[in-house]
Amino acid sequence: MTRVLHTADTHLGYRQYHSPKRRSDFLEAFRRVITDAVDDDVDAVIHAGDLFHDRRPGLSDLLGTRDVLETLSDAGIPFLAVVGNHEAKRSAQWLDLFEAMGLARRLDDDPTVIGDTAFYGLDFVPSAQRDDLEYEFTPHDADHAALVSHGRFEPLVPDYGNVEWDLESVLASASIGFDAVLLGDEHAPTTREVGDTWATYPGSTERASASEREDRGYNLVEFDGDVRISRRGIETRPFVFVDLDLGEHEGVERVRDRLREYDLDGAVVHVTLDGDGASVSPARIESFATEEGALVARVKDRREIDDDGGDLDVSFGDPDEAVEERVRDLGLSEAARDLDETIRASAVADSNVTDEVERRVGEFLERPDVFGPTTDSEAADGPESGTTDPAGSEAATDGDGQASMEEYL
Repeated sequence: MTRVLHTADTHLGYRQYHSPKRRSDFLEAFRRVITDAVDDDVDAVIHAGDLFHDRRPGLSDLLGTRDVLETLSDAGIPFLAVVGNHEAKRSAQWLDLFEAMGLARRLDDDPTVIGDTAFYGLDFVPSAQRDDLEYEFTPHDADHAALVSHGRFEPLVPDYGNVEWDLESVLASASIGFDAVLLGDEHAPTTREVGDTWATYPGSTERASASEREDRGYNLVEFDGDVRISRRGIETRPFVFVDLDLGEHEGVERVRDRLREYDLDGAVVHVTLDGDGASVSPARIESFATEEGALVARVKDRREIDDDGGDLDVSFGDPDEAVEERVRDLGLSEAARDLDETIRASAVADSNVTDEVERRVGEFLERPDVFGPTTDSEAADGPESGTTDPAGSEAATDGDGQASMEEYL
């Protein structure tokens, strides 16, 4: 029997809400998963992509990840992984660095056999390159085989126009048969049988957006004649979701009364307002929640309509994030969002912005896939989803001004 822990979408380094504490939360969630793996003495940990939130993680994120992976290595448990869309680079991947350090194995079309199961990897592939894939895998002589990949696969995820792969077609085209497909990218846990193959998403290990209301966790997968998949939750920072339909004469006091029903200490609070009640100042509610101990508070008043007739979702507690969220909602391509970041929020000196934009455009012309529209799944990952470092220097820095590991390689 082979027993593995399947996780994905840890998004290490994501400074959600621009909060250093939230950045630490993502690492701590990953640490809890690895601690469980050691305690349960699994045969391997399988990571299905988006280990990091950004293509250029900060030095502190790399060092924190190394520390967690060393714990796993010391227990003699291999870490097998593929590359996700958030961390994908044209050159060597960060996963290759950890492989060189003996802390990870990057899965590919050759089998990595653990116990009686052969594991294969299929990194995230941009849509422009997907038609050329042949799904050729080296044969194995193990009792079972599993494919690890990253992307949105039909029929596991709803098709809102952003499904990237048809899993049935992939399985039919593969040169070998798979007993299971262990996936990443979809942040909601999902498991179903596709033909004779079990396919599953474990969900993210931390909430990367307010839409992720379910408890976070991971999968335990057993290969023993049959495939058995079970889910386990992990404790993460509490999120408080308050959906309130205000009556005709209700307003800010009604919202405050409702918030008093919850323990807000250290929580991330999301308030959504509907109904016919009085106008409510988001800033007053956010201030009240933080005074009650909340780490972060956000208010969405669905009754407020913008000029285009859509919902106006603005956090007055963080104007920069409000702008980023609005840009994200526009569904711009990766190239457009990168250039927006370079021009609007770059650390590059004003006199050098033109040169930096010209350099970035030159890079983009070598990658036609970055001109496609942003998918809903990418947008759901948060306001910093899919961004690259705008500075463009060899010694890129993270949000705390720390040098990137690329400076030292």
